[in-house]
Amino acid sequence: MPTLPIQINGKTYRIACEDGQEEHLVRLGQYVDHRCRQLLSSVGHVHENLMFVMVSLLIADELSDVSAELHDLRKALGAGPDEDGDGPSARELAEEKLARVIERLTSRIEGIAEGLERT
Repeated sequence: MPTLPIQINGKTYRIACEDGQEEHLVRLGQYVDHRCRQLLSSVGHVHENLMFVMVSLLIADELSDVSAELHDLRKALGAGPDEDGDGPSARELAEEKLARVIERLTSRIEGIAEGLERT
């Protein structure tokens, strides 16, 4: 099991990962570091433990939003066609919602990528 040096907030941490997961771990570390720098730029210096708690909560909030969106999509895709045939089917509504979610996620990913490129 390899261990990699991951740098977050100017400090290096040696983190173990499964074989083949090295690139993924590096990307995750870069994302956490990026979020730490974003937080510090908006709130100023805070104790390192508090910073990690705050960043963890921000990332958990993002995960919660995505999880809720996924739940809503799964629920909508499981619904049957429109009962009276006048409006769009549940599947059409779900596809529209999926397109909006994909657009929001794409924007988030592009923002993260831009932030990582600046470092």
